[in-house]
Amino acid sequence: MTDVVMPQMGESIVEGTLTKWLKKPGERIERDEPLFEISTDKVDTEIPSPAAGTLAEVLVEEGKTVGINTVVARINEGGTAAASAPASKPAAAPAPSAPPAAQAAPVAPPPTPVQAPPPPPPVEAESPAGPLSPLVKKMAREMNLDLAQVKGTGAGGRITKQDVEAYVAAGKPVVAPASSAPAPPAPVAASPATTPAMAPLAPAGQAKTRIEPLSTMRIKIAEHMVMSKRTSPHVTTIHRVDMTRVAKMRERFKAQFQANYGFGLTYLPFITRATVAGLRQYPLLNASLDGNNIIYHNEINIGIAVALENGLIVPVVRSADEKNVLGLQRSIVDLAARARSRQLKPDEIQGGTFSITNFGSFGSLVGTPIINQPQVAILGVGTVDKTPVVIDDAIAIRSICHLSLSFDHRLIDGALADQFMTKVKQVLENWSEEVL
Repeated sequence: MTDVVMPQMGESIVEGTLTKWLKKPGERIERDEPLFEISTDKVDTEIPSPAAGTLAEVLVEEGKTVGINTVVARINEGGTAAASAPASKPAAAPAPSAPPAAQAAPVAPPPTPVQAPPPPPPVEAESPAGPLSPLVKKMAREMNLDLAQVKGTGAGGRITKQDVEAYVAAGKPVVAPASSAPAPPAPVAASPATTPAMAPLAPAGQAKTRIEPLSTMRIKIAEHMVMSKRTSPHVTTIHRVDMTRVAKMRERFKAQFQANYGFGLTYLPFITRATVAGLRQYPLLNASLDGNNIIYHNEINIGIAVALENGLIVPVVRSADEKNVLGLQRSIVDLAARARSRQLKPDEIQGGTFSITNFGSFGSLVGTPIINQPQVAILGVGTVDKTPVVIDDAIAIRSICHLSLSFDHRLIDGALADQFMTKVKQVLENWSEEVL
């Protein structure tokens, strides 16, 4: 029997949310075949099976958040197992509670008080298709939802977190608790004069706001960003870089790159290559802090921020100092593609020593990025624009880019940060290295 555990998807990650099971108990699964999906602040991805066999037992239900290394399932490598899903077994117990409520209805007319107990708050009741996870109950309680109106897509029709989010996103109405429904009509009938004043509030489709819960990934990103700002005193320095030589080199080779390798040539591998040169000369920017100790990293592993539909992830180009422009471009394209298709492996988002974020690809001129802990600096890349500049008292058109370095002032002073940026600037403005 092999235990399946919640993996650690980054140095600072201590928990993950199991969002979906891709196999059911009793089903056959092969080694490295996707078994379940998880969501953290670092990644929203599929987790492969650690062994081949039969999924014998599911220990954590969909939508539940558990700590890393928690056993979430077991696989019987023998190939046969008595499939069990503990989370779904108790579902049969609450179901019989519905008939008593129905039987109480015929007896109820003579004694009116008996009618009050049967309708319990809808949030606490179990779904007819199965038990509700604590997360789903919490979401329904906070948004005052009638879960009887939510269609479940989980195992056996059970309602998952995604079902609740889809229901709210579709603009479906929320329902107030109905326990005291008979009471309001009396005051309205007693004072007809107030009815016209209340009428404009009646239409339900005129809501001025819409409530939508944050995704697990967004919550974790928020926590990580707040933690980084609280941990590191951020300072940002901005340098203007003349990218004309790089732009001409890129223009010369981008068609050949596309024809030979199936991907284009961007500015990012040039900037990454120049960054590596800066980190070699000023290794303190490639370090991290552990209390009062400085940890100098012998490897240069560059994290490249990738924008996803629902967040951001920073896969790592390992040993970036050993790669040329072609190797860097290939790694960046591969990691970005697999990040967007949720196929990154856990070790591909760990071990970064410095990060680069390219907000220029969205048209931004300059930004002040937040440090990716436990690193001590991050480079922001603005868009490359043709700009009129003064050179030797003459106006010329040059390809200009603004690079911004956010650094941890506990370890790095402004002078060192600017020396690093000057090195990066010199490499880019005097580019001479061939790319093929």
